[in-house]
Amino acid sequence: MKRVIIESPYFAEEGTNRQRNIMYARACVKDSLERGEAPIASHLLNTQPGILDDFNPSKRQQGIAAGHAWTKVADLVAVYINLGLSPGMKDGIEAAEKQGTPYEFRKLSDWPLNREALSFAKIVETCKAYVHGIPLQGF
Repeated sequence: MKRVIIESPYFAEEGTNRQRNIMYARACVKDSLERGEAPIASHLLNTQPGILDDFNPSKRQQGIAAGHAWTKVADLVAVYINLGLSPGMKDGIEAAEKQGTPYEFRKLSDWPLNREALSFAKIVETCKAYVHGIPLQGF
């Protein structure tokens, strides 16, 4: 089985968006499992009640570092972009690049794209530009 790190938006101050992000991350894990992969979504695991407080900046950073530690043993980083590309996802891609771990952009067919006017190819192109420091326009 291919070991896959799941990157999806997570942090949100607002309760509704946070719940949406949790539901989306779970759907991403399910998608990865259905592809025959062994996924890990550390943002879901480490932020469960009683583990790390995602609203505490030092604990949030600890959780991010713990997630990135898996990058060197992963076979792939799957970046799910239906809801856009968050700063944390960008950091995950940069960690993959630093470790030489391949990454790919994915979308869930049953979730709407964040910007439905854009094609999936255009969203991938825009995300790649963002990762490499090119300012986003219209995203």
